[in-house]
Amino acid sequence: MLQKRQNTLTVNFNAKTPALARAENYLNATRIPWHTHDLAQLIHATEGVMTVETDDGLWVVPPGRAVWVPAFEAHRIRMTGAVTLRSLYLDPRLTPFAHDRCCVVQVSALLKAAILRTIKFKQPYAEGSSEARLVAVMLDEIRAAPIAPLHLPSLKDPRAQRVAKEFQINLSDRRSISAWAQFTGASTRTLERLFRDDTGMTFGAWQRQVYLLRSLEALAAGQSVTAAALEVGFENPSAFIAMFRRALGVTPAKYFRGREDGPATSA
Repeated sequence: MLQKRQNTLTVNFNAKTPALARAENYLNATRIPWHTHDLAQLIHATEGVMTVETDDGLWVVPPGRAVWVPAFEAHRIRMTGAVTLRSLYLDPRLTPFAHDRCCVVQVSALLKAAILRTIKFKQPYAEGSSEARLVAVMLDEIRAAPIAPLHLPSLKDPRAQRVAKEFQINLSDRRSISAWAQFTGASTRTLERLFRDDTGMTFGAWQRQVYLLRSLEALAAGQSVTAAALEVGFENPSAFIAMFRRALGVTPAKYFRGREDGPATSA
């Protein structure tokens, strides 16, 4: 459940070049509090899973994926497993997207190698240099990257928030939408409308997204497929694997083999 933020730290890089990258390592369960930067950020971990939260929702970012965070977008990060973080920071004028919002993208082998090379840049680098040409390649790779459906939008209506909070306490709760509506004192039609208006999803689709993202965190923490299935309320691992495959195009085992060029499903 998303919590309202209290304080936000602003990080100013005052970068003299359009791009820079940083390498950082974090222990399991490390939390980076609310902050913003004056540069856009592509947050990528070669190992471990990150959960990035903004006022608009949360994004779960497993290996082989990265989350794009626009400049000045307040966000916080939670680590699952030991996380090997490799972040790319870009002048916001270089944004590769037509939109100005967070999204999870697939990281190709070329993009991953380019980010690692950027960490070693001697700053500042000159316009027209080999460094500048590599940045142009990275922008092309980000622009062409498939967007992964790993976003859970935030809920604004108090009735929908109440359902979300109760459901996420016990993911094995299989009560019907009409029973949930009765729980909030709203009609079934009203509750369905609230979820569609706030998330763009039906209530059932929102539930499946919760299952998917929570299971990604469980798998990243080293749980078996069976244990992850049980944690998100599936008594039958086969049903869980089928749900996972429908969402991401591969089984959980294949997804965590670190194949950057594997299939992805567009959102």
